[in-house]
Amino acid sequence: MNLPNKLTMLRIVLVPVFMALAANRWMLAAGVVFALASFTDFLDGSIARKYHLVTDFGKFADPLADKLLTTTAFVYMVVDGVCSPVVVVVILAREFAVSGLRMIAASAPGGKVIAANMWGKVKTVLQMLTIIFYYFGYAIEAALTPETAASAFVTQGISWALCWLVAAVTLVSGVKYLWDNRTFINTAK
Repeated sequence: MNLPNKLTMLRIVLVPVFMALAANRWMLAAGVVFALASFTDFLDGSIARKYHLVTDFGKFADPLADKLLTTTAFVYMVVDGVCSPVVVVVILAREFAVSGLRMIAASAPGGKVIAANMWGKVKTVLQMLTIIFYYFGYAIEAALTPETAASAFVTQGISWALCWLVAAVTLVSGVKYLWDNRTFINTAK
């Protein structure tokens, strides 16, 4: 297993660590772990492209690791009341649709692997930045105003708006991905 794939696997391993921290409301620690895991996404892709270490495993595992990490974080944000369940449904619907299309393409004659497009990358970066903002913003706001730590009003309001922006970008990226690869849908048996 090459270094980019090891970094992808590290991201997957960090998901339960993040979950434990988020579940216990250790917001700063959860934010740090999430940011570290997000950085491995940037790092694995950069190394893979620079050193020609792109693999089919990486093309499948990297987006899967991103989905596990971001979806987990958004679920905790719903629990915290700073993200609508509708946003999570949009994210999940897009991810299931794209994953299904990737399976169809992989099983087609010649077994094509569809890599992420630019909209998918923008979606992932926006999701990660929204989550990082929420966890760090909450921790900072709670430290500055401990009497309102349970609320963190400013962070909640901005996070709520960012979640809806994420939903919009996620929807656009999903529609674009499905449209660009519609030949696999049309030719599927």
